[in-house]
Amino acid sequence: MIIDAHHHLWRMGQGYSWLDEPGLEPIRRTFSPAELRAALAASGVDRTVLVEGGRCDVDEARLLFGYAVDIPEISGVVAWADPCSPDLGDILSGYRKLPGGERLVGIREQIQGIGDPGYLDRDELRRGLKTIAGAGLAFDLVIRADQLAGAAGLARELPDVRFVLDHLGKPPIRDGRFDAWAAGIAELAACPNVTAKLSGLVTEASWDSWTVDDLRPYVEEALRLFGADRLMFGSDWPVSTLATTYGKWVSTLILILPADAREQVLGATAARTYDLSLD
Repeated sequence: MIIDAHHHLWRMGQGYSWLDEPGLEPIRRTFSPAELRAALAASGVDRTVLVEGGRCDVDEARLLFGYAVDIPEISGVVAWADPCSPDLGDILSGYRKLPGGERLVGIREQIQGIGDPGYLDRDELRRGLKTIAGAGLAFDLVIRADQLAGAAGLARELPDVRFVLDHLGKPPIRDGRFDAWAAGIAELAACPNVTAKLSGLVTEASWDSWTVDDLRPYVEEALRLFGADRLMFGSDWPVSTLATTYGKWVSTLILILPADAREQVLGATAARTYDLSLD
């Protein structure tokens, strides 16, 4: 079974203002469930995890769970919540009461866009992450490469929290700055409570001219550091369509991965990490 551990869905006019940024014109439109299901079927993907889309609004959760009710391939939802909110426990309970709320498997905050350099050191963040873990949920880390070391410190302090690193920490593939990223990712990979997604890499490379060999060192280093049982495939669709098609990313990843790693990376790790119901 192949599981896509990271994709999005959005409709225009529903608060995704980040799509107004220059260069994002190709994805500044509604992406429908029908398009998603067609891409999955064409690529042999069986189940997925739907991830919050940068709206940063608790009301988005109702939309996401609605998709999960209507789309049988969606086995889990990673919703947005502010982990520093004093109302976090009530927010999580409210999510689970929504139609489809039983599909909640994780929480994400857009840490990559938070300007406060001390954010990862906040006491209220630690309290919130403990609340998330206590609710049986994972916490997705969407962070920049320069935030990897700080996230590693957080993971070391909170061994009972299941952290999931999105997009391998957004390595600077386009600029070829491998060493600094590799040092940071090694710190995070040393924490056994961290799993990482092989997602979002093509949009960190040159959109129009990336090659398999551009991506290979990053995938291979992640595999060396995390092992296949702590790595999972994610498409980051439809953001990834800025640089590739759904099917091309699946085939590229299969090409790079050794045969003995594919079962874990392409499905088993996601099922285990997010405790997905695959009935």
